[in-house]
Amino acid sequence: MANTKKKAAVLVAAVAAVAVVGGGVAAFALNQGSETTGGAAEAASTQTFNLTADQNRLSIDEVPGAVAALEASGFTPIEAGKLTVATSPFAAPLALYADDDTTLIGNEVDLASLIADGLGLELNIQATAWADWPLGIQSGKYDLITSNVTVTEERKDLYDFASYREDLLGFYVKADSQIKEITEAKDVAGLNVVVGSGTNQEKILQAWDEENIAAGLDPVQYQYFDDDAAENGETKLVGTFNGGFPEHANIAAGTLKDNGLIEGVALALNASIEGGEYAEVLERWGLTSEAVSESEVNPAGLPRE
Repeated sequence: MANTKKKAAVLVAAVAAVAVVGGGVAAFALNQGSETTGGAAEAASTQTFNLTADQNRLSIDEVPGAVAALEASGFTPIEAGKLTVATSPFAAPLALYADDDTTLIGNEVDLASLIADGLGLELNIQATAWADWPLGIQSGKYDLITSNVTVTEERKDLYDFASYREDLLGFYVKADSQIKEITEAKDVAGLNVVVGSGTNQEKILQAWDEENIAAGLDPVQYQYFDDDAAENGETKLVGTFNGGFPEHANIAAGTLKDNGLIEGVALALNASIEGGEYAEVLERWGLTSEAVSESEVNPAGLPRE
């Protein structure tokens, strides 16, 4: 009898991989889990979001400590009176274009707006390809990046970071798949798995695959595609894990190292955490499972390879 597990297709991707529906709102298939959900499969839910240009974003008052930190550090914005922030509008609900195809919206944009508010600056949000942000920060094109950037020890050589989300990854399967839950290495043995080349997801999957092969289990069948299979609206989440597995990974706002900006960014984020606006933003975009209790400056990053 053929091994039916090998016919099962699995996508391993960021938990924020979603299905987008037009018409001004979106139904996102996301992890909304907590310790009381009773399993990752039950943690998947559908939430409706505003995709119009009229976002009515949350705001906070200027944070005196954050403003004072900028003044003490001597930080000077690229454009006077503005905080120029880069984001990559290609992964809903993190960042995407509104239905006018012009306005940048999403979780990362809303958090950038709170940071700018706290610093007493006007937000100047700029779209960029994700691969281009390092050069943009180093060349002085952007003050800050809020675009799902994972903190690593290697990146900390060049950039300062203020954490604002947990880095969660998820296993997605077809909505009618017989796979109920993926929680450990043996659960992926013999499966066809869609994964992005060169990503954290691939690295973790390869480590699990090596463990399985050493134990005499069937190897993973790797599938590489340019598009994200989780965006077809016909998937369900069956497992989550930290993006730095077995280490812990943080998502953070990044800026040029030692330019004097990051302390103020962290203070602004922490003010929004204490005030509740941060939690409202994550709830608004279905990312409450990735919330942090405090923004840390340059937290421990993923180790050097």
